[in-house]
Amino acid sequence: MQHSNSFPDWHGTTILAVAKDGKTVIAGDGQVSMGATVVKGSAKKVRRLAGGKVIAGFAGATADAFTLLERLEAKLEQYPDQLARACVDLAKDWRTDRYLRRLEAMLLVADKDQIFTVTGMGDVLEPEIAVAAIGSGGSYALAAASALIDFDLTSEEIARRAMKIAGDICVYTNGSLTVETLEG
Repeated sequence: MQHSNSFPDWHGTTILAVAKDGKTVIAGDGQVSMGATVVKGSAKKVRRLAGGKVIAGFAGATADAFTLLERLEAKLEQYPDQLARACVDLAKDWRTDRYLRRLEAMLLVADKDQIFTVTGMGDVLEPEIAVAAIGSGGSYALAAASALIDFDLTSEEIARRAMKIAGDICVYTNGSLTVETLEG
């Protein structure tokens, strides 16, 4: 994967966040691919941070993502219960630090009140509706979850159905899900 200054198009994962009725869910598939080969089907790309108050999912290079998750954890310790500030500070460091700006990953981060997509381009994006997605199957999962959000379904049911749809379309997404939930 070459480093570029454009918004990255990650192949190999799907991460989806859905918030509804006081519950926020982040779901991630488990497929790890190298080119056209699946090397692992049950990777955990969704983690709890800040003593379980924050959920984060990642797409991109795993070692890079772990570095970013560690940095985010430190920002959350520096700014307790201030997810937006922690994400903005991480994005600022990510964009300006010579080492960090070479990292090729994206984060989807949520607490009980907010969802953010954080990129190395300095973006901290909060969705207009309580649905966000990243990764190669992200567009499919986002479309499916957006279509399901107004139905009489829980956030977890929406996430699971949307991830199934994404997995049926995107060859880089499988049905081995990690699902983490926060209640408001």
